[in-house]
Amino acid sequence: MYESKTVSVSINRPMEEVYRFVHEPMNLAAWAKSFCLAVAKKDGDWIVETEDGWAKVQFVEKNSYGVLDHYVTMGSGGEILNPMRVVPNGLGCEVMFTLFQLPEVSEEDFLLDAVLVSKDLQLLKETMEL
Repeated sequence: MYESKTVSVSINRPMEEVYRFVHEPMNLAAWAKSFCLAVAKKDGDWIVETEDGWAKVQFVEKNSYGVLDHYVTMGSGGEILNPMRVVPNGLGCEVMFTLFQLPEVSEEDFLLDAVLVSKDLQLLKETMEL
């Protein structure tokens, strides 16, 4: 088993609204800035430009449970699962993102990734609460 860390944020918007926004890959550039520099659709796939080059992003099918898991396939072919959820919290919602520390990732880089995800979730909050 890998070490894991779940980062979350409370957003004062309805769950369904946040879910729709996040599930749309074109919106990645608006809130996941530590990962996504640009996004485009190419040959039916969603491709994002990252600091490490281009990667393919594929969300799970739309669902009523708030599951926003997505797979990122880097140019090298390695695929990473990013578990993500949005759940109702009164009139707002909670968004949770789980990171796994893969064997090739140092403790320092794992903690840095958690900070970057936290910043991205904070930007999502700010974007949704405008």
